[in-house]
Amino acid sequence: MAVVGPLSRIARIGSTFCRNNSVVSSRSSQRRGIVSCIDPSHGLTDEQKEFQKVAFDFAANEMAPHMADWDQKEIFPVETMRKAAQLGFGGIYVQPDVGGSGLSRLDTSIIFEALSTGCVSTTAYISIHNMCAWMIDTFGNNEQREKFCPDLCSMEKFASYCLTEPGSGSDAASLLTSAQKKGDHYILNGSKAFISGGGDTDVYVVMCRTGVKGPKGISCLVVEKGTPGLSFGKKEKKVGWNSQPTRAVIFEDCEVPVTNRLGEEGQGFNIAMKGLNGGRINIASCSLGAAHASLLLARDHLLVRKQFGEALANNQYLQFKLAEMATKLVASRLLVREAAKALQTNHPDAVSLCSMAKLFVTDECFNICNQALQMHGGYGYLKDYAVQQFVRDIRVHQILEGTNEVMRMIISRNLLMES
Repeated sequence: MAVVGPLSRIARIGSTFCRNNSVVSSRSSQRRGIVSCIDPSHGLTDEQKEFQKVAFDFAANEMAPHMADWDQKEIFPVETMRKAAQLGFGGIYVQPDVGGSGLSRLDTSIIFEALSTGCVSTTAYISIHNMCAWMIDTFGNNEQREKFCPDLCSMEKFASYCLTEPGSGSDAASLLTSAQKKGDHYILNGSKAFISGGGDTDVYVVMCRTGVKGPKGISCLVVEKGTPGLSFGKKEKKVGWNSQPTRAVIFEDCEVPVTNRLGEEGQGFNIAMKGLNGGRINIASCSLGAAHASLLLARDHLLVRKQFGEALANNQYLQFKLAEMATKLVASRLLVREAAKALQTNHPDAVSLCSMAKLFVTDECFNICNQALQMHGGYGYLKDYAVQQFVRDIRVHQILEGTNEVMRMIISRNLLMES
């Protein structure tokens, strides 16, 4: 496989994409953050600004025009995601020798924030897919990396993360899905709940119990679609995130080769948690994109909507609300980027900072989107207006990748240990 430098790959393909889409809508210009005080390119290097622009343009041209349709018809936009993968977005922080872009956690956050302005639901799935590819790249052996990663990075195949079970959500270490080793296979039994992409994806990164109770008895297996004994529940009907299917994943005497185990037996919980640290940054970044887009939609609505004989933008209460939204957006972005840098450098406080970012940003960005809807009045509640979809799509970010209540537990535990 020819290895192309990650930045040159994204920039080169992206510039070609932009030339072929030279007519950029006003919505695209807004989403690139032309309002200077909330400009998401502040503090970035020229290289980061380049692939951020590629992501914003892709969001505006390939995602935003279809966002409502994907939501209403519950379409999993496979071909659009494969176009994103051609820009290097299928394995953003996977190593280049197996097809990844080899970018940093900060770079990844910048990209997911930009893509989410076009469709949060689709970008959130791409972030989960990237997390799975990274887990295989990081914890797999060379044979596993070469087998799975190239097809995941190109999004020729799609991945799902399988940790949550019907009876174990926040208490992940109590999971019951079991894998008994028999010869050169594991016999996998149990079920996983709320799995993004379930049934439509090709690779399942599964946490299962191979030993004693608790986290030390958990291992990680990669299960391929089509494996006998692997089946799926009904497609769930959700408030948001409708461009990605969600199903239960069921294992009934499912035979998985021992060669599909990532790491050693008993390392699965550690692998799962390391994946989630990055996942929390990713999902917070998706919330940033939604909040940025919603703030601009609210700003534009206040400028054109008139009540009591003048534009809403002249109302001081709404001016102050808009100022608060902008301040919280920028504060959220700074926290995410600080946490991303800490995770990249294995800083001792990385876990706590990732938890802080996930807690603060998903809460505050939901509030920004919700306030933007309120500013639209009755129009904000209509599906003709994008702001309501941003509200619906990011509400779940306060629940998944560890609930925000669990984030508080992680942060407080760290504080009290140091007292």
